[in-house]
Amino acid sequence: MNAPRTALHGQDTSITGSLYVAFELGDRSWKLSLGDGVRAPSRCTVAAGDTAAVFTAIAKAKARCHLAANAPVRSCYEAGRDGFWLHRCLEAHQITNLVVDSASIEVNRRRRRAKTDRLDSDKLLSMLMRYYGGERRVWAVARIPTPEQEDERRVHRELDRLRQERTAHSNRIRSLLVLHNLRPERIGGRASAHWWAQHNKQLLPALRAEIEREFERLLLAARQIRALEVQQQREVRSGAQPAIARLARLAGIGTGSAWVLIRELFGWRQFHNRREVAGCLGLAPTPYASGTSEVEQGISKIGNKRARWLMVELAWSWLRFQCSSQLSDWFNERFAGGGKRMRRIGIVALARRLAVALWRYLEFGEIPPGQPSSPLRRRWQRPEQPASSGNSV
Repeated sequence: MNAPRTALHGQDTSITGSLYVAFELGDRSWKLSLGDGVRAPSRCTVAAGDTAAVFTAIAKAKARCHLAANAPVRSCYEAGRDGFWLHRCLEAHQITNLVVDSASIEVNRRRRRAKTDRLDSDKLLSMLMRYYGGERRVWAVARIPTPEQEDERRVHRELDRLRQERTAHSNRIRSLLVLHNLRPERIGGRASAHWWAQHNKQLLPALRAEIEREFERLLLAARQIRALEVQQQREVRSGAQPAIARLARLAGIGTGSAWVLIRELFGWRQFHNRREVAGCLGLAPTPYASGTSEVEQGISKIGNKRARWLMVELAWSWLRFQCSSQLSDWFNERFAGGGKRMRRIGIVALARRLAVALWRYLEFGEIPPGQPSSPLRRRWQRPEQPASSGNSV
């Protein structure tokens, strides 16, 4: 039945409905697609970060769709470099927003397909309407941390970048020294400074100055790494991080590793079962079965890559320091006697089981089988790499 074309004089003819807004975020500009699901969507472009222009576009879209000024607004954008500040800004203005995983958005499988920012925003808009129409599995919605939880992840991420910088400076110095057949055993530290004082005269002035500047950057990175490691140890020892201290009591898990697991995985995410734990880590299997073809494609490798890498490293550490545990026995029975490929498959399976065991330990207090039920107090030790193992005494 067609709606009447003429409005009654003096009466409010605004329609009770919702406005849907999809953002395509770029470095310089944002593309917005706005619609109510009845009329054709409108599109506009605003400068990146201009929230005032966004709210103006929303108000104009409401008027165009004959929606009330207080009509609910539902929006979405893809998770990316802009983080969650826009989500919090929209929520503060009573706009229900979703941050979606871009990898979960369905795409046309044709070999060659058109792709523009306008098409992407229109696609997001249609999927947003489908989501609120009842298709909850149309995409994956990201869980939003609080500003405090997001800020807590800065320390170990900066520490990881500094360690990469330290390795890069060390490798650069080695490469420059090899040009003149100088091969020190170690780069950095007191022994390295003594070696450099004895051999720097063999190099020409420009190269010597370049290496000295690299040494300065290397020492700066080392000092900052040491400061952050001491900060982590101080917080754990003072009792300010009880979850990290509890996890670090397990043999094979150091303070740095426990810090990363709590901040990236177990500290603010809520898991309902072991499948969600494995799925968040990207350690869940991805079978391919079509007709008579059945292939195991390996793990999905989606989710938090920092936690996934760390869990694989901790699985090797667990075999070393928890050799009598039930998980180690399971690995040794199934994979230890196989070849290199079998052990690689087995260590990933062990990492998945270990992640579930650690989740149960933190969530329900279930001690991993084979772990001493009452570990003694840990002695303080020198801060270590995230994947290294602390002493459990």
